[in-house]
Amino acid sequence: MSMDPRTDLRGIVTVLNTPFTEDDHVDTQGLAAHVQQAITEGVAGFLVPAMASEVGLLTEEERAIVVDTVLHAADGAVPVIGGASADDAETRLRIATELVARGCDGVLVSLPYLDAAQYAEAVAAAAACGTECLMIQDWDAGGYGVPVDQIATLFARHDNFRCLKVEVVPAGPKYSEVIAATDGHLHVSGGWAVTQMIDALDRGVHAFMPTGLHAVYTRIYRLYRDGDREAAQALHERLLPILTFSNQHLDVSIHFFKRLLHAQGIYATPRVRVDSRRFDAVHARAAAAYIARAQALVVECGGSGVAPSPARTVGSRVSR
Repeated sequence: MSMDPRTDLRGIVTVLNTPFTEDDHVDTQGLAAHVQQAITEGVAGFLVPAMASEVGLLTEEERAIVVDTVLHAADGAVPVIGGASADDAETRLRIATELVARGCDGVLVSLPYLDAAQYAEAVAAAAACGTECLMIQDWDAGGYGVPVDQIATLFARHDNFRCLKVEVVPAGPKYSEVIAATDGHLHVSGGWAVTQMIDALDRGVHAFMPTGLHAVYTRIYRLYRDGDREAAQALHERLLPILTFSNQHLDVSIHFFKRLLHAQGIYATPRVRVDSRRFDAVHARAAAAYIARAQALVVECGGSGVAPSPARTVGSRVSR
């Protein structure tokens, strides 16, 4: 589809966890079921594969399988942004070009920032992949990320640089500064900072990129969009204890949301590839309680907790 992100990518854009079978293959039926559930519960699009997808632990063949599965399951109902992040520029450009050929509506890249000249060159290389919608991930776990004036300069220079995913500390002021510097024309989304979702909505952020709880997030977004900020904030505050637990570390988040999706009957297993030493028995006990609370919130917000898909065969995968 031809996409204008400021109108077609507003709301909740899910970053999909990658499900694995017991024998550690990509579970394509589980992934497709998750896509179908998320669309039913009102998401505006998908981003895959990204950090929450354990992208660094997927082979290139597995990355392609994941993207093809999501594109097929979404079937044009909502945009799909393909993740092209890689350690070197050559691999990044090759993957990005392949994502465009596969039919992704946009491409996300995460680029290292060393200095203005180096970063401008990296953005120019990424912009040459052929996508009509380049999304840049402004990721800095301990700092403010790419300077705002450089973001504005590169936005003016590259017609296809249309989206920025902000994941910096603190995220709130960066949202406001980027939106102001680009006169609101650059699509700005928030990822890890969904704990500050109401603050971000107040600042005019266009989209949010969590990994689950679609019915809850879309309900918060719609309440706010329709003018009921008080109800949106009240619901968000009920979600916060769950997010405080799940967002303490990316690996904890991956463990938690895969367990939630498994409990909902969407993923056949909660299997992960990330370092499981970061999720111990104490985490597991706490997660069980928070999963029960999360499922209750999903149902309350109109979600079924069960994917709207035909009966699935555990362990299904595609071959290429």
